[in-house]
Amino acid sequence: MKNNMELIGTKKLGANFYSFRVWAPRCSKVELKLFFEPSETLVVMEKENQGYFRAEVPEVSPGTRYVFILDGHKECPDPASRFQPEGVHGPSCVVDPENYKWKDLKWKGVALKDLILYEAHIGTFTPEGTFDAAVKKLPYLKKLGITCLEIMPVAQFPGKRNWGYDGVGLFAVQNSYGGPEAFKRLIDACHRMGIAVCLDVVYNHLGPEGNYLHDYGPYFTKKYHTPWGDAINFDDRESDHVRRFVIQNALYWITEYHIDVLRLDAIHGIYDFSAKHILREINDAVESVAQKLGRRVSIIAESDLNDSRIIRDKKLGGYGLAGQWSDDFHHAMHAYLTGEHQGYYEDFDRLADITKAIKDGFVYDGKYSAFRKRHHGNFVKKLAPEKLVVCIQNHDQVGNRAFGERLSELVDFDKQKIAAAILILSPHTPLLFMGQEYAEKAPFQYFIDHKDLGLIQAVRDGRKREFAAFGFKDIPDPESKKAFLNSKLRWDFKSTQEQRCLLRLYRDLIVLRKSMLSQKRLLGVWHNEFEKWLAVEYACGKFNLGMIVSFSNRGQYIHSPFGQRHFRQVLNTSYKAYGGKVMKRTVSHGGDIYMPPCSAVAGEIR
Repeated sequence: MKNNMELIGTKKLGANFYSFRVWAPRCSKVELKLFFEPSETLVVMEKENQGYFRAEVPEVSPGTRYVFILDGHKECPDPASRFQPEGVHGPSCVVDPENYKWKDLKWKGVALKDLILYEAHIGTFTPEGTFDAAVKKLPYLKKLGITCLEIMPVAQFPGKRNWGYDGVGLFAVQNSYGGPEAFKRLIDACHRMGIAVCLDVVYNHLGPEGNYLHDYGPYFTKKYHTPWGDAINFDDRESDHVRRFVIQNALYWITEYHIDVLRLDAIHGIYDFSAKHILREINDAVESVAQKLGRRVSIIAESDLNDSRIIRDKKLGGYGLAGQWSDDFHHAMHAYLTGEHQGYYEDFDRLADITKAIKDGFVYDGKYSAFRKRHHGNFVKKLAPEKLVVCIQNHDQVGNRAFGERLSELVDFDKQKIAAAILILSPHTPLLFMGQEYAEKAPFQYFIDHKDLGLIQAVRDGRKREFAAFGFKDIPDPESKKAFLNSKLRWDFKSTQEQRCLLRLYRDLIVLRKSMLSQKRLLGVWHNEFEKWLAVEYACGKFNLGMIVSFSNRGQYIHSPFGQRHFRQVLNTSYKAYGGKVMKRTVSHGGDIYMPPCSAVAGEIR
């Protein structure tokens, strides 16, 4: 098998054994400062074409710390540093990528249609908040039925507390989580248990603190603006080398860390009018390397554009990405279950929206959006439904609330159960946010750990302004350690009967999905707005699978949407095992089917 250098390309950035390379076109001179105990060594780097600088120092060994000195006066960490042991402002550290001995050499990955994602923030997933502590939770995830652990960004960010989207060291694994080798141990352990790993990467902006890329070259452009900071330069002057930097980063996670899925954050903040869009270029490079590695590797994008081009086949003019997050499913579910209609929830208020999200993928597929005051989206329903990743909670939808409340604090137990059934038995790829499977009560709040007092105050003021329109006061202070500690999972799912029952339901739903929906084909989705029910039917081989969901607060008889065929229940969210009162399974032969209040039933149709 080819080594990582050959797969990524010979002009690899950063520190590679004794070779150092950096792109710094804004500098006339770059020096490499090495910290050898007890002395320091200064090496003038050789200037190459197109703004690159290179040096070779044979006596360097793993663990050696270094900085680049730009134009004789400014010391900066390496933009492609693999490790920042002292944080974003400290020196970079040489890492030997071959030092870790992988045990997953037979691992081939997980097919897109088999992904059941579990999104976790390493810092709050366990009491310790480290990669090694997360390893201890893998047997739990395996028993739950999870096939892919999705990890929020681990690229080095300021301080010890952050969601990760303020990362500035795109190649450096967060020091407070345990650093490079600990991250590899987690990934290796996942693969040994048959769990794929998805990593969240951010290519739309960099965080404001510790971002030294401005000193090196035109990594950013003023042509565009993002809500989070300067837009990355993908199509302005000298953008070829910025694109190369980002593509190399994507390949780095796949080759050196054996990542199975990359989740690209907020691609609606990636601006590129090049003939070949950067998303397609990243995807092409990843597909090429995956083929050489003999592994399944996928790219999933987060997007609020409702644009099928992202996941459409390249032969049909698309970018060819494996999948994308679909907000419409979440918004339709959340608005209908909670009754909230502020902000973007203004566009969602009917059961028909949930039905359309299940059947067509996008609710807004060219329809007029009252929230946006324009038509929005295009059609995605002809594409494989697993290409859309859907959820009822995720870090954004929970954490961007004023107080970070989870769905378990917003709706009652029965509604949580029917939401679980619709999510897990949807035709799309389901994603769970850590803790939702047992109705975690701890919030997930917004938290930071900056050192710049002006920046801290700006973040505080921004949060206050954002929620003032909703009448919220006393918003949790994002800089406070309390906001971070409040957000840690309590892992107290054995403390109440409801939590135990919900966890059992999630496990059984996932078993049902794996056993009956592995070769699914959606046949139809129906709903009755007045009686508040919807039904779904799949072709699953020898027989069909049907699901009926009643959102009514009272029990009701529903005329079978499956006609005169036999409908044998295999799961009912009102079973005693799930905290309800139904004692046994029933078989219907057409006619009316009794639905307990706020319940979901699934069964075989013959």
